Formats: sequence, C-alpha cells, structure tokens
Amino acid sequence: MRRVLEFLFLCVMVVVASSCNIDEEITASLPPKIYLDSDSGVYTVKQGREVIIAPSYESAENATYRWTMDGRLLGNEASLTFSREKLGEYYIILTVTTDAGTDSEELRVDVVELEVPTVSIAGKESIMMAVGGELSLNATIRETSLETLFYWSVNGERVAEDLTYTFNAYEVGRYEITASASNEDGEHSDTIVVDVVNPEDMPFEWEFEREAYHTVAGRKLLIKPSKTVELEESVNYNWLVAESGQEGDAEQFVFVADTAGEYHITATATAERGGEDVTISHDFVITVYEEGAFYRTASGSSKADWNKVFDYTPAPGQFINELKTGGFDGTQTTREAAIAYAEARMGEVDRDGNPYPNWVSLGGFGGYIVVGFDHSIDNSGDYDLGILGNSFSGSSEPGVVWVMQDENGNGEPDDTWYELAGSETGKASTIQNYAVTYYRPSGAGMPVQWTDNLGNSGEVDYLKQFHRQDFYYPLWIEEDSYTLTGTCLEPRNYDASGNGSYWVNAEYDWGYVDNFSPVDRIGEGDNSNALANINYFKIENAIDCDGEPIDLKYVDFVKVQCAVNAKSGWLGELSTEVFGFYDYNMKR
Repeated sequence: MRRVLEFLFLCVMVVVASSCNIDEEITASLPPKIYLDSDSGVYTVKQGREVIIAPSYESAENATYRWTMDGRLLGNEASLTFSREKLGEYYIILTVTTDAGTDSEELRVDVVELEVPTVSIAGKESIMMAVGGELSLNATIRETSLETLFYWSVNGERVAEDLTYTFNAYEVGRYEITASASNEDGEHSDTIVVDVVNPEDMPFEWEFEREAYHTVAGRKLLIKPSKTVELEESVNYNWLVAESGQEGDAEQFVFVADTAGEYHITATATAERGGEDVTISHDFVITVYEEGAFYRTASGSSKADWNKVFDYTPAPGQFINELKTGGFDGTQTTREAAIAYAEARMGEVDRDGNPYPNWVSLGGFGGYIVVGFDHSIDNSGDYDLGILGNSFSGSSEPGVVWVMQDENGNGEPDDTWYELAGSETGKASTIQNYAVTYYRPSGAGMPVQWTDNLGNSGEVDYLKQFHRQDFYYPLWIEEDSYTLTGTCLEPRNYDASGNGSYWVNAEYDWGYVDNFSPVDRIGEGDNSNALANINYFKIENAIDCDGEPIDLKYVDFVKVQCAVNAKSGWLGELSTEVFGFYDYNMKR
C-alpha cells in the first residue's frame, strides 16, 4: 500500500510540474500583433512632405520589422518616415517577426497635391498707356483650404491687399505690377508690365482683318476695324468709293451698291504726332453679286437636318472639356477635333438607328456654333427654322440666332451674318456689338477671368463640387486670351429663395434658342426632365447692321450665340445648349 501511495504522489507531482511548464510555454509564445495608428489604414501626405507611420505593437519584444513596397525594402525600424514627389496611391506592407511568430498589415499612403494658391491677373502680359490714365486690375486666387496672404506690388513695393487694384499712371516709365499669394504650402505670383508714355508716343493703330469683301446688290456691308487706337486727340477719317463717289468720315464704314460688280475703296485715318500729321491708309476691294446668284434648290435627296458643323467656339463654361456629362474625352485639342465632337454629339442615334441628338454647350456669353445645310432654306414668311435646346420652366439660357447667305458661292460661311430679331431687339437694356475677352487660367481648378468692352470684369466660376476637368477654357484655343462678340440680353435670372439655394432663369417672350418661350416653343408641359425641345424662327425677322429689316429670300448657314453674361450662384454660368437644327419648311 505504501508503495502504491508513493507512486500516486509521484504521478501527481509530475502532472503539476508539467502543467506549470505548459502555462509558462503559452505565455512566452504569443505571436506579435500590429495596431496601425490610422483606423482606416490610409495615410495622406502632400507631395514632397513627410508622414511618420508609427503603429503600436503587442508581444513584440526582440522583434524585427520590415517595411516593403513593391518588394523593395523601405525600412526596418518600428516606425517609417515616408515621402514622395509623385502624386498617387502607394501600398506598403509592414511585417513584424519574433521567435513566436509573424504579423503583417497592408497600408496605403495617398500623396496629394500641394495647395499652392495660384494667382492670375486678367489682361495682357504687357500694356501701354498714356500718362495720367488709370488701369484697373483684377486678380483671382485658386481656392485652397489654407489661410492665404495676398498683396500687390509695383516695382517691388507693396501697394495694396485687395484683389482689385487701380494703377495710376502719374509718371512716364516702365512698371512691373505683381500680384502675389502665399500659404504654408508655397507661394505664387503673376506679373504684367505697364509702359507709361506721353500721349504723343501712344501707337497710332487702325487695323482690319481683311481688305477684300463681298456682298449682294442693295445690301449694307459694314467694314469695321479689328483694332483702333484710343487717342485723346481727334483722328480724321476719310472713306471714298471710287466707282460711286460714296463717302464717309467715321472710324467704320457702311458700303452699299445697287448693282453687281467690283468696287474699290480708299480709306485714311490721320492724326497729329509731334507736330506733324501721320496717316494710315487702307485699300479695299468689294465684290457685289446679284441676289440669288448661288441659290441651291432642295432636291429629293435633300435632308431637313443640318449636314455640317463649320465652327464650334464656345466660351469657357462648366461643360467645356468635361469628360462625363459634357462628353469630351481630352483629345479635343484642335479646332477640327472640336468640330468633330459637336457633329458627333448632335448626330447621335438610338439603338434602332433613329436620330437621338445630344446637347452641345456654348459656354458663357458669346460662345457659338455654326452649321450648314445641303440646300438653301427658303424664307416662307412663317417659321422656317427649328432649333433644339433643353429649356424647361424656370430654366431658359437664351441664344441669339444669326443667318447667312452663301453670297459668293464658295460653300463657306465667310459672308455677312444677319441677326434674327427677337422680343428684346431694340430695347435699351439690349447691348449690340458686345464683346467679352476670356483669359486662360494660370493653374488647374481656377475660374476663368473676363473683361468686356464696357470696362467691366468678372469670372466664370469653377464648380469643383460638380466637375473635375482642369480648365473651363477650351483646350483647342491656343491663344492665352480670345474675344467673343455678339448681342447681349439683359439677364432675367434671380434667386427665388433669398438664400442662394434656388435660382430661376426666367424665359424671354420669343426669338431665342434654349428659351421656354410661350410663343415660339412648340410643346406641352414644363419639360421638367430637360428633354430636347424646339424653338421656331422666321427668316423674315432678319435685321442688318443698323437694326433695320432686311429681305433675305433664303439662307444657307445658321449660327447660335449665347446671349447672356450672367451666373446663377451654385448653378454656375448661364450657357445656351443646342441639340440640332433643321429646315422646318421640309417638316411642316
């Protein structure tokens, strides 16, 4: 019995001893555990800056650390300092190893762009002005989330801190005017050079785009300079038509001939410079054709719809260059590619091959599109043209319609445009020959600045909450600025909410594209889905350069031009949309 008890005692002791060893082995062999210091596992750092990734660990005594990216070793410490100049997403694997095991975590570092406050001054890079004058300058800064400091300097001396600055040209000399902006991410500046000269040293300019014109017998032809000098002293102008003796004494000239033929005009502008008369001369050749000389009769194969886009030059706008809703793909970097884009959009068909046109945006004021037909469209005295827009109740973005005959028979829209009068024609609030110049932004995500021929300036807002293209400035416009002209209507948009949340773009009575007109829009309901709907137009409403009615028997080309310079808060700029054109006489 005693031996049995001794044996049992020994067994119990062995079991107890074994249990203690097991417990000690479990405690000592726990594998390491990683706890990232970012709940999402995503870290963000600006390009060129450093981010420190410092996880916490459990059971990591005497551990080894490996930070790798694409199989390459980045570090072997418990924390990692990471920096890259190239934007993008970087995936990193952290591996921790001890004698008891291994743990791994994948994390991501997003390297994002620095928020440098890019600044831009609207206007030319260099300007010449007469002493005693004033120059109003406007700067725009790309919006950032950081506090930004801004100031103007003239020849290195700080002069103002507002975005608008008026330079007074008190003395002759060269002045470098700089707008500068800075924040913790960096700084940027834009500079223009202003040469202040005596009035007699200002350049004497009187330039024209061409010196050969053509028209039709009995019609007015306006010959207008593309650039003219702004002088304090008077300039004497003289125009003389050799064949008819017609004369003029203004900066521009209205030519009229009753019979076909070739006419020659001599024009001079004379101003005093340094006590002497300085004269600029131009000789013009005008070819006059008979009415209807190049009329194209519709045949059995003629189509009612437009058959070619000749030009597409929009103003900057939120749908220009836009890759999703706007339908651009980034390859529209030439005029030809832009025209092909417009033709493809308006030429879309449904799955059964039936016409199902898509809209083309004209951007802000002055943006336009020009189309032609495979025949001449007759003036019936009633509605002759149908043009599709997407107006709906409370949303009208009017476009003025212009028409042209192929007066010289070359198949190109290089003749005279005639405006189709609408309900706003002749009103004091309607501006004829309005011109807006748009300037290329200095950086991505910036608004487009503009100035007009009335001394006003403003911006086409960049709506980053809706769009992601770099610029609203058309990719195919090579110049750093371009000017669009046309007829400008008084805006009718207003904030119906009083707090900026609900804007109404009210309609006009009649005579405009993309306008929810009660007169010439043929349709029912409020079109709340913004589907394509039609406004109709009469060729007999054509007017000449003096606003007088002109009897056009037919037309060959049609242009639509965005007719308002306005924006509706968070909705952005008012911009005419066009889906297509057709000869209503063939569909009536």
